[in-house]
Amino acid sequence: MPLIEVSIARGRTPEQLRALIAELHRAAETAVGAVPDNTTVIIREIEHEHWSRGNQTIAERNAASQEAAVLNEAPQNAAAEQRSH
Repeated sequence: MPLIEVSIARGRTPEQLRALIAELHRAAETAVGAVPDNTTVIIREIEHEHWSRGNQTIAERNAASQEAAVLNEAPQNAAAEQRSH
């Protein structure tokens, strides 16, 4: 009776989560001969503010990435504007 527990950052669609469940069931069948009716899968979705690595939460990393993207666009927008004049 395999019990498979997965923690994953929140943000997947119901279809993606369903696909993950199906693949985990399939892996248990293939790897250890588990009977599908005896396999339990638990998926815990974790808020981005509650998951960290390297003392930085996912939310903080996402915010920093977005800020960097905006800063990288600014010089490109300025160059494009200069070319249009």
